[in-house]
Amino acid sequence: MSEMSDPARDRALAYIANCTDPAKLRQMASNAGTAGQSEVQRQARLRLYSVAPAEKPGTLEHAVWQSILALEDALSDESGKTKRLSRTRQKIKRDGEAGTVRDLVLGKESAGFRMLVERDMVHLTFEAVALRFRDRFDAEVLKAAGRKLEKVQTKPD
Repeated sequence: MSEMSDPARDRALAYIANCTDPAKLRQMASNAGTAGQSEVQRQARLRLYSVAPAEKPGTLEHAVWQSILALEDALSDESGKTKRLSRTRQKIKRDGEAGTVRDLVLGKESAGFRMLVERDMVHLTFEAVALRFRDRFDAEVLKAAGRKLEKVQTKPD
């Protein structure tokens, strides 16, 4: 199927930019995907990731849940069925968001990291999150995050 006409796409993108209802954004992303409207689908999903987390926007916790939602969507798309990051969610319950980010950034490059990079969502990797919230992490974590992002030729914030 073809992309929408410019006025229709522009209206859809304007609606998405102001929408705060996760259900409507999910539906728009789904409809756009079915219709082959990749730009509208991507923008609806990115907006969904920014409004869906229950945590306060602008916090580390909110940023972590944005990342989790994005990766779960990517995994679900790849498999054709709903996927949840059960182990990551359990780890957050045990160690909190900052502890989970710390441990995953210090570990080897994950499939989730690569998946987000491949989908042009580097800003949603835990590595990028760590660098945005420098005051919450020690130098070792920040260096590891910077190294991983440099490997994918992305300048850390």
